[in-house]
Amino acid sequence: MTITDERDTRVPAGVEISPRVPSRLGPEVPPPLFGAPDRRRGLLVGLVITLIASVTRFWGLGHPTDQGTPVFDEKHYVPQGWQVLTGGNWIEDNPAYGLVVHPPVGKWMLAASEAVFGYGPLGWRVAPAISGVLIVVLVYCAVRRLTRSTLVGAIAGLFAICDSVLFVQSRMGMLDIFQTLFVVAAFAALVADRDQVRERMYRVYMEGRIGDSRFGPRLGFRWYRFTAGVMLGLNCGTKWSGLYYVVFFTVLAIGFDVATRRAYHVQRPWLGTLVRDVVPAGASLAVMPVIIYFLCYIPWFNSETAVYRYEEGNAIGTDGPWAWIPGAWRSLWYYESGILEFHSGLTNSAGNQHPWESKPWTWPMSLRPMLYAIENGPDQCGAGECVRAQMLIGSPAMWWLSLPMLLWGLWSWIVRRDWRYAAVLVGYFAGILPWFLALDRQMYFFYATVLAPFLVMGLALCCGDLLRSAAAKAGQRPERRALAIIVVSVYVALVVTNFVWLWPILTASPISPGMWRQQIWLPSWS
Repeated sequence: MTITDERDTRVPAGVEISPRVPSRLGPEVPPPLFGAPDRRRGLLVGLVITLIASVTRFWGLGHPTDQGTPVFDEKHYVPQGWQVLTGGNWIEDNPAYGLVVHPPVGKWMLAASEAVFGYGPLGWRVAPAISGVLIVVLVYCAVRRLTRSTLVGAIAGLFAICDSVLFVQSRMGMLDIFQTLFVVAAFAALVADRDQVRERMYRVYMEGRIGDSRFGPRLGFRWYRFTAGVMLGLNCGTKWSGLYYVVFFTVLAIGFDVATRRAYHVQRPWLGTLVRDVVPAGASLAVMPVIIYFLCYIPWFNSETAVYRYEEGNAIGTDGPWAWIPGAWRSLWYYESGILEFHSGLTNSAGNQHPWESKPWTWPMSLRPMLYAIENGPDQCGAGECVRAQMLIGSPAMWWLSLPMLLWGLWSWIVRRDWRYAAVLVGYFAGILPWFLALDRQMYFFYATVLAPFLVMGLALCCGDLLRSAAAKAGQRPERRALAIIVVSVYVALVVTNFVWLWPILTASPISPGMWRQQIWLPSWS
């Protein structure tokens, strides 16, 4: 498998080069990713990655449990998913059950899984496991497109398989893995949209029509960008923190458009983006998520028993300056404002403390992980003493390199103008920076689940840079290429080995107390 970059060029089929093309050429379109023979190779690698991801995610999926019941925050969302399924309205309709504080999409996915496999460990974990496999596949596809390399895409896919955060969350009946799936899907769609738009722009450029308007050409309807908007809407319909990605990804998409118009020498690229792209981008990436969010509440509007459905005349009055608003919408506002009030009050200063709480500055290196479940004693392993523990912990082989990756990525973005790192870092920072604005809030490491795919992508890009740099100078110093291959191979082997080592505490497999102590590498892990 070879490493290529966007300097490899090919004129799209059917494009006739016009004599009106300016002498100052724009960047040509890279070779298609899915042309033979790389299409067959990419498909084969993708199938192998999918198979490995499926085996790891589904192996022993029914463990651990709390004596057959959910563990940790599964205790909130699993019963809600079941209540959504059995209530007959696909929405919570039991106000006696507390913590109805998240939109319904993630709970629908749990409910669909429970509908097939019943109310048991498989029932509430199959949907997360499928989501985990899809995340691995999307990471592979996104990085393959970013780098124009099946090899680097495969490295990213393997890293995603071995990332312990993605692994554990793929085996838990919680909402964060669904949010991560929608985020990665939106990101992959935006990267594909960038390629499609550049292909359209290049066609116009080679036909000599780039100067027909100082704003540049209209680019038509953009299905990939529309898809990204749908994914962002489902993201917001899972957890409110999806709003951060709406903002960051909208800026990213507009940045892509400005860069494209500049690359093809549009006379007024910034103004052209403002005139041609900002409104459609806002419609797809900002308005569409809002529409989808409210569409998620159609079952709530249609229900006679949904939680908080008829609060007008009960918790809220029927008169006042807002009396002209229909009662259903006023009741929904009461519902949503209650969610906001709950989250706003979940602060340390209000007395909310948890032994496994962490703050966002500890997330990049997984300095304060989460203990989801633990059992010990001779009754767990027959006559012998043993420990069964499940921890959400970032693989040190990857998470401890997050800061060097971020620094290299920032340097590559700012100095080398490498758009690939810019895209990955936007996704990473969208998942962590907003949390620094509310440090008093109670937080946990599982909030960092959405960071994991972008960490994996960034590390894969770094491996690709090393291989590409060595390959470029192989004619002058062939030993440099061999050294780069050895370094990347050793690192990939280290990531796999680290995953195998952590397996017992990721799956609550029985281990001796001595082995348990060896798994705890830092005081903050205990």
